[in-house]
Amino acid sequence: MAQGAVVLMPSGLMLFLGAWGIRRQDAVWRDEAVTYDMAHRSLADLWPTLQHVDVVHGLYYALMHCWFLVYDATLGDVLGAVIGLRLPSVAAMTAAAAGVALLGQRLVGRRAGLLAGLTFALIPVVQQYAQEGRSYATVCALVVWASHLLVLAAARPRRKLWLGYTALMLFACLLHEFASLALPAHGAAVVLARLPRRVLRSWLLSAATVLAGLTPLAVFSTRQSAQISWLMWPDPVQLLTFAVLAVLGIACSRVRVRSRGPIGLRALAVPLLLLPTLLLLLLSHVEPAYVDRYVLYYVVGFALLAGAALARLLRPAGEQGQARGRRLRWTLAVVLVLAVLLPVDGHLRSPDSRVDDVTAVAHAVRALSEPGDGLLFMPARRRIWRATLPHDFRGLHDLALAKSPSASHTLYGTERSGDAIRARMLAARRIVVAGDPDGAPPDDNDQEIAKRATLHDAFTICRSTVVRGARITLYARPGACQGAGSGGVG
Repeated sequence: MAQGAVVLMPSGLMLFLGAWGIRRQDAVWRDEAVTYDMAHRSLADLWPTLQHVDVVHGLYYALMHCWFLVYDATLGDVLGAVIGLRLPSVAAMTAAAAGVALLGQRLVGRRAGLLAGLTFALIPVVQQYAQEGRSYATVCALVVWASHLLVLAAARPRRKLWLGYTALMLFACLLHEFASLALPAHGAAVVLARLPRRVLRSWLLSAATVLAGLTPLAVFSTRQSAQISWLMWPDPVQLLTFAVLAVLGIACSRVRVRSRGPIGLRALAVPLLLLPTLLLLLLSHVEPAYVDRYVLYYVVGFALLAGAALARLLRPAGEQGQARGRRLRWTLAVVLVLAVLLPVDGHLRSPDSRVDDVTAVAHAVRALSEPGDGLLFMPARRRIWRATLPHDFRGLHDLALAKSPSASHTLYGTERSGDAIRARMLAARRIVVAGDPDGAPPDDNDQEIAKRATLHDAFTICRSTVVRGARITLYARPGACQGAGSGGVG
């Protein structure tokens, strides 16, 4: 097998899967809308905003700001904002697939590296975050390449390798704090491999340097812990995904393979597969914090184990008796897996694959409204829905808004008092409400209570429509629904 194929085939597949359906019918979900908004603020506006909110993503927003300066000036008019938002993640996950392939080759061999890289690219959650304008794909790529440098440094300890490892891990942690949970996995690999003490000391020094560099951000971000107050017990689907990959990965680890170098396959891949997620789940018992994308890089451990197992089971006939029948069975199994994955992959590229659709919300608001209508976001944090398509809200009066997100250095702007909101609502003839879908728990602050009570007491519903993750409703004063259309409540 050619050396280049080990890298080119997995990275080429990942690039194809990342580019396939990247627009997702121009559907953007709320977290991506935050990225777009923050990346398009000036650096002078971004810094004071981060002092109040989202500091954990500050470095990523700054990098995306620089990216959009170039993209908007060159390709923005041709490719559009949605593609620009997601291209960095596609590139990062392509680099991650190449890194997984090289890591598998280094640990076991070329065939194992090739299959590990291909497996990584085919994992649905990898494809999902390859097409999101958030930091998780980049963090995953950095952890992959840091792991590769760790393996190299363990085999041939050199200062430049340890410096590279330290730099990549620190960069990953500054992009997202929970990248630090890869450090215990790396530490376990060093211990399990029974490496010389000087290697262990070098790793400890690197890990201490990373944690020291992360500490100021981590301490400051504790002031903004209310941002993840929405987290409750982990999503069952996410837990099931981890459980399935963990069980399959452990099963693959039982297949005998001959590892190369001082750090063996199991010593690195099993801790990387298990420890970050288990530690995050343990942390969630103190304060809910588990979301699978926070430790997305755990799938690298599964890909490495699966690639090595497949390479062992699919060896050429000359190396293994009765290999032809076994290869046929495994080929059929792979075809079956791909057949099962295809509908999943197709769903990931549809607007319904995310919790909401900012584009659909904006279009629904435009369809129900007329210039001069009042506008309410319920709750206020849903004001992010207007960030990517502000022209669809043009001509509407945001009745609750006191200061815009940019002027107030916040994500969602600041709102007036409940009494002031009620007074402004009563002066309006028609109000379009962009709110959460039915069944979502309502916020109980003064502003949201005033919005709900005033709509109930002084307005009637003219029309309502449901889009992904939202309900858009046109309210009017009694007798003012004429001309609002005949759609009724949907």
